[in-house]
Amino acid sequence: MAKETSKGSFEIGYGRPPRHTRFQPGKSGNPRGRDKGVCNLATDVRRTLQTPVALNVQGKPRRISTQEAVLLRLREKALKGDARSIDRLFELAMRFNSSVDSAPGSPATMPAEDQAILAAYREDILTSAGSDSAAEPGAIEDSESNSDG
Repeated sequence: MAKETSKGSFEIGYGRPPRHTRFQPGKSGNPRGRDKGVCNLATDVRRTLQTPVALNVQGKPRRISTQEAVLLRLREKALKGDARSIDRLFELAMRFNSSVDSAPGSPATMPAEDQAILAAYREDILTSAGSDSAAEPGAIEDSESNSDG
């Protein structure tokens, strides 16, 4: 399906456009390019959350970031008893209040009593896993879970 041009043996086809339709030397295929002020969503969100706002805190005017103002408003709604705000605030607290050095649930952050409970539970699971492998594959061990009424 290759064609020959009148100027020689140049083939025209996929990935080989005619010479007269190619970009001319020194000219871009996108002359205007991307606008300099255009940002992606992550940049817009970061800039919006960092923008300062005027707020009265305990009767005194303060300029704080939008992010901090939103968190203060979330705290106020949670203190008034809004269930969604309470859940969201606890979720944020659990995510960002854990120390950087240790992951949540690691043995270093748990009391000895909790560690003992988890160790006993782990031992129970391991022993039941060993006894389940000896049982018949189709056997049901718990009669309460299979009650029809």
